[in-house]
Amino acid sequence: MAVSNILEWTLISECPIPRDVEEILVDGEVAVAAYKTFRDSAIFTNKRLIVRDAQGLTGKKVEIYSLPYSSIIMWSTENAGKFLDFNSEVELWTRVGRIKINLQKGVDIRKFDRLIAEALLK
Repeated sequence: MAVSNILEWTLISECPIPRDVEEILVDGEVAVAAYKTFRDSAIFTNKRLIVRDAQGLTGKKVEIYSLPYSSIIMWSTENAGKFLDFNSEVELWTRVGRIKINLQKGVDIRKFDRLIAEALLK
């Protein structure tokens, strides 16, 4: 059963790849880029997108979303252009529905687009 908008994330800026992400990578999987979210981070690997979401008042409870690139059917990017580019949007259509990713001003939409293309088209 498909769901219209199942998830929505906001990426604030590119950041160093968290060291502890190595614990959840499989053999042959490599972290390529990471982005800061409001409470945690999103990590692109050569096989999937991992979004870590710290929860609760203390942030000790962490939910991890794992989106294998093989489940992405199509994607779109939208921005207002260079002068008014305060935020951009990316939509991923997957087998179970759409995922919306908001990119803040500090995130390069074209680099983000290339990350997705490299992952899906190679």
